[in-house]
Amino acid sequence: MSKEDAKYLLEFLKPFSDEVTDIVIWLRAFAWDLCPQANELIYDNYNAVALGWSPTDKLGHTICSIAVGRSSNNVHFGFYWGNEIADPEKRLLGQGNQYRYILVTDKKTFPKAYIKKLVNDAYANALSKVTSPGQLIKGQTIVKSVSEKKRSGKIPKTGKTVSAKKK
Repeated sequence: MSKEDAKYLLEFLKPFSDEVTDIVIWLRAFAWDLCPQANELIYDNYNAVALGWSPTDKLGHTICSIAVGRSSNNVHFGFYWGNEIADPEKRLLGQGNQYRYILVTDKKTFPKAYIKKLVNDAYANALSKVTSPGQLIKGQTIVKSVSEKKRSGKIPKTGKTVSAKKK
C-alpha cells in the first residue's frame, strides 16, 4: 500500500463527519508529500484513529502524526517527539513528556510553511533514533492495530464519500 491507497483509512474514518474526513485526507497528502520515503502507520484505536509517518515500522520512530478523537471532532497534527524539536513560534500544544501538536480546524488557517520546518526537524530527529539501517523500509502503509471495541461518540456523519486523492 502507499499514498494512493487509502481504503483502510477511509473505512476507519466512516464514523466521522465529512468535514473531519476531508481535513484528515488533506493532512495525509501533506504528510506524505513531506515524508515520501517514510511509512504510514495506522492505528484504529478505542479512543481515536491515528496515523503517523516513520522511517521504520516502529511507533518510536514516528516523525509526525494525525489523530482524530472518537468523542470529538478534534483533529491533531502532531509530533511524537515534539518536546525534542524547536518550536520558535510556540504554536505546539501539549504539556506531556514528549507529544506536541496543533489543533487543525480548517485548511485555510493551517500553517503549512511553519509545520513543514517542524516536520523536517522531526524527520532528522526520528532518523537519529534508528539504531540499524536494516530497520529502514520505504513508502508503505501499515495497519498497526484495529480495536474491536470503539468508544461511541456523538460524531455527526453526513454520508458524503470523500476521495482519497490530493485536494
